[in-house]
Amino acid sequence: MHHVLCAAMLIAASFVAAAAEAAQRLDYPTRPVRLIVPFAPGGSVDISSRILAGPLSEILGQQVVVDNRAGASGSIGASMVARSTPDGYTLVAGSSGSMTANRAVYSKLPYDSLRDFVPISMINVTPMVVVTYPGLPVASIKDLVELARAQPGKITVASAGVGSSNHLALELFQSMVGAKLLHVPYKGTGAVYGDLIGGQVQAMFDQIASAVGHINGGKLRALAVTSLNRSSVLPNTPTVDESGVKGYDAASFTGVLAPTGTPQPIVDRLHQAVVKAARLPAVTERFKELAADPKTTTQQEFAQFMRDDIAKWQKVAQMANIKLD
Repeated sequence: MHHVLCAAMLIAASFVAAAAEAAQRLDYPTRPVRLIVPFAPGGSVDISSRILAGPLSEILGQQVVVDNRAGASGSIGASMVARSTPDGYTLVAGSSGSMTANRAVYSKLPYDSLRDFVPISMINVTPMVVVTYPGLPVASIKDLVELARAQPGKITVASAGVGSSNHLALELFQSMVGAKLLHVPYKGTGAVYGDLIGGQVQAMFDQIASAVGHINGGKLRALAVTSLNRSSVLPNTPTVDESGVKGYDAASFTGVLAPTGTPQPIVDRLHQAVVKAARLPAVTERFKELAADPKTTTQQEFAQFMRDDIAKWQKVAQMANIKLD
């Protein structure tokens, strides 16, 4: 039995070695590469992917085709890539939603974001901004916390729905400041802004790109951004961390991943190409216009970031009893 097991292991090792040698011999890529976006067109992950795809195509010498496969909070597209042939021709634009937050709010997923994917590199980080109805008597995070402590459960905060990124950001905030706000879930953020501007709800944590027009137009007040660094789009708005909630970080990432089993020479080639494309000045400027901060990583840094992000949101979901199954 021991001899059979050893033989099987040797055969498996020879297959891996052969695949790596083949990858090195191949002029990868020799045909178009699909970048699966597990969300509908128009969102931050989709637009970021399309910004990257053009320069990445030029660097790789083959077209990188963005393919939207939306549904189930990103699970449909992500699971499709997890099950695909690990040859470097099917990649996924992973994000906080599909890769880390889903692990926190769903007990059963058709994929394991740590086991089924090889991180290539992050490409950007998108912070949210805490905005309030101008009629709410607060001008800072400190004011909001004091008001919430004086009126526990009375200050209404909208989100795109239970378990959404803005809901998780709210729950993390509450846990760190020790104040209770009233969560008001909507079906997406589209309907929120009319109610927020009109004062039917009083605050929201949302993507800067969605809120900045209302902020600049004076219809909403920006209290703080949710990343550890200030946003280039709202340079005069402090971070939540700067505002006294030390260590608060609720930014969303976008990055490129391949299915597990992709030969390392192909992974290395993709890493070099993605990082080069994401660092081009034309790309970083367009990311900034999207209110996304450019950020590239090593494969190991990306993997560690995902592990840490999963642990953070799992803790938040457990504390807030958020379950979507």
